[in-house]
Amino acid sequence: MDRKFFLGIGLAIVLVFAGTAVYTSFANLQDAGRTTADHEVLYQVSTIDALMQGVFDGVEPIGEIRKHGNLGIGTFDALDGEMIVLDGVVYQAKADGHIYTAADSQTTPFATVTYFNRDHSAITDSPMNLSVFTSTMADLLPTGNMVYAVRMHGTFPAMKVRAIPAQHKPYPTLANASVNQSVYTFSDTTGTVIGFYTPVFFKGINVAGYHLHFISDDRKTGGHILDLTVPANTTVEYDITPGFAMALPTSGDFTGVDLSQDLSGDLAKVEK
Repeated sequence: MDRKFFLGIGLAIVLVFAGTAVYTSFANLQDAGRTTADHEVLYQVSTIDALMQGVFDGVEPIGEIRKHGNLGIGTFDALDGEMIVLDGVVYQAKADGHIYTAADSQTTPFATVTYFNRDHSAITDSPMNLSVFTSTMADLLPTGNMVYAVRMHGTFPAMKVRAIPAQHKPYPTLANASVNQSVYTFSDTTGTVIGFYTPVFFKGINVAGYHLHFISDDRKTGGHILDLTVPANTTVEYDITPGFAMALPTSGDFTGVDLSQDLSGDLAKVEK
């Protein structure tokens, strides 16, 4: 715990949107997930812009991540694969095409998790690729100014995912690391899509808009979604998540990285 701090008042804060409680002590955030109120918090380690610039050293153990949510996404130390948190289990989709159950002792440089409780749902009315899905479903949200955890289960006619292999120091940027990503395409695969929708004002902190990962029901395939086909009549579940907590590294590459740049263009290329 000595390698990070919680952003805010004193040692910690949950940034609050209307109607949620503020946490102002380290102990409260350490107990996240143990009270009902904590289930309404998106817990995040580091920022997407830091990851974009090669801050890949793991700073928080997976065992700690699991205390803050049962659904989420992220990556692992040295950018070794894609993280998928589903029903409280943390999976690692590696570049070799296989899925592994992550050990609590492994670490992450970037992750977002929450406790999923459905608040809203929408049903697709026609088949959609990722671009159409994200734009169409964004328009169906109650508001674009909230954070939503996203989950949908189904059989997807097409699923294109990627995983980036472990990097070595000196670390490259995320854009350069993604050049060597492994890409896998599956047909008629049954599984769960999970991730988050974050508002535009999260730019630089997280991926504004939709950021989605996939894992198959047999736990054999998955990764970061580059494209997919969502069939008609698929139910998309949303958990409105009004609280936000962030843990930042207090040592290592994060402390010297320049986070003043606008990396949104590079991020869009990496995500797609």
